[in-house]
Order: sequence, then structure tokens, then C-alpha cells
Amino acid sequence: MKHQDPAPLAHPVPAACARLGVSRTTLYALLAAGELRSFKVGAKTLISEADLRKFVAEKLGEAA
Repeated sequence: MKHQDPAPLAHPVPAACARLGVSRTTLYALLAAGELRSFKVGAKTLISEADLRKFVAEKLGEAA
């Protein structure tokens, strides 16, 4: 039986951009505006999968 790795709990900036379909500039603007949160592990900036999903859910709620 093959073991599958679980989905990551957090994404580095390039992966978070890809998950949201936005540019790096837009992602950093969202972070600066407080619409997304990030944290550091060493020198790497990470954004949690939960925060990405919450952000999208909030935006969908605004559009409704």
C-alpha cells in the first residue's frame, strides 16, 4: 500500500499565490491590508491553508 502525503497545512508565498490565482504583489497587498495572515518559519513566509480557505469563503459571502 502506498502512503500518500497529506495536503500541506501552510503554503509559501508562490504556492499561496497559485492557490488563490493572484500575483505576488496582490498577495502581499492582502497581507498588508490584514485580509490574510502570514507567519515565518526561519526566513520563509507561510500562509495557512485554513486562512486561504477562510479568505475565499469571506469573499464569496460578500459577493452574495
